[in-house]
Amino acid sequence: MARTVGIGIQEYAQIRENNYFYIDKTGFIKEWWENGDSVTLITRPRRFGKTLTMSMLEQFFSVNYGNRGDLFEGLSIWQEEKYRALQGTYPVISISFANIKEDNYPFVYSKICQILYRLYLRNVFLLDGERISEEKKAAFRDMMSTLKEEEQSSRVSMALNLLSELLHDYYGQKVLILLDEYDTPMQEAYVNGFWDELVSLTRSLFNATFKTNPWLERAIMTGITRVSKESIFSDLNNLEVVTTTSNKYTDSFGFTEEEVFDAMDEYGFTDKQAVKQWYDGFTFGKQRDIYNPWSILNYLDKGTVGTYWANTSSNSLVGKLIREGTPEIKITMEDLLNGKVLRTQIDEQIVFSQLGKRRGAIWSLLLASGYLKVEQHEFEADTGRGDYVLSLTNMEVRFMFEQMIEDWFAEYDEPAYNNFIKALLLGDVKAMNAYMNRVALSTFSFFDTGKKPSEADPERFYHGFVLGLLVDLRERYTVTTNRESGFGRYDVLLEPKNADDYAYILEFKVHDPDEEETLKDTVKAALAQIEEKQYAAELLTKGIKETHIRKYGFAFEGKKVLIG
Repeated sequence: MARTVGIGIQEYAQIRENNYFYIDKTGFIKEWWENGDSVTLITRPRRFGKTLTMSMLEQFFSVNYGNRGDLFEGLSIWQEEKYRALQGTYPVISISFANIKEDNYPFVYSKICQILYRLYLRNVFLLDGERISEEKKAAFRDMMSTLKEEEQSSRVSMALNLLSELLHDYYGQKVLILLDEYDTPMQEAYVNGFWDELVSLTRSLFNATFKTNPWLERAIMTGITRVSKESIFSDLNNLEVVTTTSNKYTDSFGFTEEEVFDAMDEYGFTDKQAVKQWYDGFTFGKQRDIYNPWSILNYLDKGTVGTYWANTSSNSLVGKLIREGTPEIKITMEDLLNGKVLRTQIDEQIVFSQLGKRRGAIWSLLLASGYLKVEQHEFEADTGRGDYVLSLTNMEVRFMFEQMIEDWFAEYDEPAYNNFIKALLLGDVKAMNAYMNRVALSTFSFFDTGKKPSEADPERFYHGFVLGLLVDLRERYTVTTNRESGFGRYDVLLEPKNADDYAYILEFKVHDPDEEETLKDTVKAALAQIEEKQYAAELLTKGIKETHIRKYGFAFEGKKVLIG
């Protein structure tokens, strides 16, 4: 009888005690311990077992689980006497920042104080310790008071350092510190504009906890991104960083293909090619064919493929960067959605303050987050730099982006956008103009970061609009673009999948007052360009009749659009 699949369980003991489906990842304990690194930062995409791994580490090492060897019996870590003797022998501090998702600094500071206060409550037994001096007990009480009252105090940064000292005095043993999802508040700070305030607190907290802490044995932090050393790790010269391109712990997070196919055999599922197409594609170091655990668990539980992992987050940061990004970013997204690859350099030290400015920064974030996969890495030994060839990770990620793009238009004016598409397919130019101007008026600022009309970039809008076409018409049309951006031409070809449907050529042109007097002149110029450049030739060679090809010129001037 197949084991029960527990969805969303992040408590290691709960899985083991109930004999829920579990793939043995305890080899990570041995690998991490024998590497001997003082402070380790491991980055992996969300829902890849980071929290479960931290729970496993706590329950293996913590003195609070000193009599729970049964949780590891029958697993790989229990095969060696050395590790059986190590289990349950260290004081462990375990905290998570996963739920710190507030949209302003005072609320984030309050949440951090609450997390640390609850941690102190769990260790209030230290006040009864005979090895702990009265002076240190008084410091413990003062810290508890500061955290409970959520006082704005620099002392808060010493909370984990002080707790380490008291645990060391109590047990006569240095501590292990586990910090899960360290970068969640960082992402919220960037999206909501309080980055500098949070960085100051985090840098002080991390320095006191992980560097100037003589009572620390070892520590692990996990997160999705590697925030730049200059931002919060500037004082940590003892930090070992393990990213998705590193060759440490490559099979410790996520499921290998062999593990997935064995699980499918256990539950009687046979369509391995479909599962591979939907969920394979992640690469950690040299380990290829990694599957995201969340989707696999849901597939085993429900017996059908779907967008499980991609729908577990708001993706607000990714959406913001693409939606408000440059035309170049939107063009790259078009290529990726059409199955093409991106060649770029990657900087794994995410500098949040430069995400909207530094070329390639967004692709580094998407790679770290699991939305892109490495197809090829070309390394230059002379310069130490290399190009990465990237593509969308798998079908699930593709569907996630398509849904995100659909939601951009639905959020602002769904009837107008949908009605524009209907008018386009019906050839109703008057209705197209009416609806397109409504769409442009309501969504222009949504696609543009310019604060003043003079700063507005219409290219941001119409490149975003083309992304909408790609997604909205994907069932009936193959959408291709042949563009020269920078206020030049941007033609779109809609090739019908059904022979009875019309084909369409759309030419986008921004009004140039030096070249055209009116928007009507800009429309004429766009239409003339379609003919001069013979854009219909590609469609004609595929057997589509001239009478079945509709050609439209789109003229843009600010938020005004004219279609002819």
